[in-house]
Amino acid sequence: MGIPHSLTNHFLIAMPSLEDPNFQRTVTYICEHNDNGALGIVINRPSEVTLGELLQHMDLNPIESGTAALPVYLGGPVQRERGFVLHSARLSWESSLQVSDDIAISTSRDILAAIAAGEGPEHYLVALGYAGWGGGQLEEEMAQNAWLSGPADPAIIFQRSNDERWQAAASLLGVDLRLLSSDAGHA
Repeated sequence: MGIPHSLTNHFLIAMPSLEDPNFQRTVTYICEHNDNGALGIVINRPSEVTLGELLQHMDLNPIESGTAALPVYLGGPVQRERGFVLHSARLSWESSLQVSDDIAISTSRDILAAIAAGEGPEHYLVALGYAGWGGGQLEEEMAQNAWLSGPADPAIIFQRSNDERWQAAASLLGVDLRLLSSDAGHA
């Protein structure tokens, strides 16, 4: 069973043996994957920054305290100053990429203004930075067994807690990550 031609709209699930601190025990949602490389957002690594703090930094004031308290995620090690919003699909934002029937990613201020006003998409996750791979790089890492991959499930992105997402994504593939030791050969 080879690597699918495109991993767009798939989860990349870090194997327990992956020790890169940027990706250890992460689930990355792949937004785009083609011959030129891949772009994804880590969906289970909340930062210390709240959405309220981020919005205030942009001179936007959230009207709902629940919105203000949401975490902003560390989407990956590339361009950490750049914001991304994974959200339930709707293409009326200025800069959106439709990833699947259910999920889009937007990078424009207008979606954050709508979220602050309580008029944003039903489900969303805000991240700073992204995970990126050059052409062939992700395929090489997959061949080295650094990652599991499988079709994405919006419920895991938007409705599961951060702590549940890594195992829940692997469970879609019938894998229990707790049974895979990262200490193999270290008796």
